[in-house]
Amino acid sequence: MSDDVIWHCIRHNHCSFMAKIETGIFCRNPYNATGICNRSSCPLANSRYATIRDHDGVFYLYMKTAERAHLPKKLWERVKLPRNYEKAMEIINKHLEFWPKLLVHKIKQRLTKMTQYRIRMRRLQLKVREKIMTVPRKKTQRDLRRLDKAEKAAQLDKSIESELKERLRKGVYGEIYNFPFKQFDTILDMEKDDLAPEIEEEEAHKLSYIL
Repeated sequence: MSDDVIWHCIRHNHCSFMAKIETGIFCRNPYNATGICNRSSCPLANSRYATIRDHDGVFYLYMKTAERAHLPKKLWERVKLPRNYEKAMEIINKHLEFWPKLLVHKIKQRLTKMTQYRIRMRRLQLKVREKIMTVPRKKTQRDLRRLDKAEKAAQLDKSIESELKERLRKGVYGEIYNFPFKQFDTILDMEKDDLAPEIEEEEAHKLSYIL
């Protein structure tokens, strides 16, 4: 089928890669060299076409010729480009020596832009950036409710502990032999603090009596 007939059908009937927005008409085809929907940039309406694609940081030159149109599997010929910008330009000039100058110019512009993107990505990766993480609202509310319950339970435990110590100090439970040593020492310290003023008064009274 003629390229002009294909372009007429794509432009005026239907194209699944066409994206019409307020600023213009663009193309979502991954083989489009410019991203613009026009006659010279359309990879479907040009039997001889070339572009550059990125695969995991490696650039490849894709070339399409009319001689391979009957073989969809082998339609695009792929050539790996080196990371050096100047050497990549030399390979493009070598493989696209007799191609249309406008298409070669678009390919070189695409290579330049993609090289700049790669340099910027490396610089951003070297910088230390804060990572913003979102927290679900339901999870946050659930954690706050659990925190309130834990605080109330801790206050209740402390009040129960203080009440039990007070009863033990008053002798409500009598003699308890399996009481923890730490809490028992605390009670003894409290009783010593209560008896200390009485002992000081008795000693002072004795001293005054002797004098």
